[in-house]
Amino acid sequence: MTRAEIAQRAKELLVEGLRLEIEPETIVDADGIFGEGLGLDSIDALEFVVLIEEEFEIAIPDEEVARAAFASIDALTDFIEGQRASAAS
Repeated sequence: MTRAEIAQRAKELLVEGLRLEIEPETIVDADGIFGEGLGLDSIDALEFVVLIEEEFEIAIPDEEVARAAFASIDALTDFIEGQRASAAS
């Protein structure tokens, strides 16, 4: 999967999984996902973490890592790429 495909799939999971009333294409990769970004809360965060872990077969080990990884779609894509590279080595 390319970086663009990972980002697109993450946006689709975010919109479909959390039943947001927006189109995935409207999400700006560099913008925040939670709080001031899309306005999602902690329940949404937990649901999104599970969706990402299942879809990309990765593990988010703790809250500190999750906070950094889920700062934006760009940050999430970087994290997923890093996890997949580690798993492949």
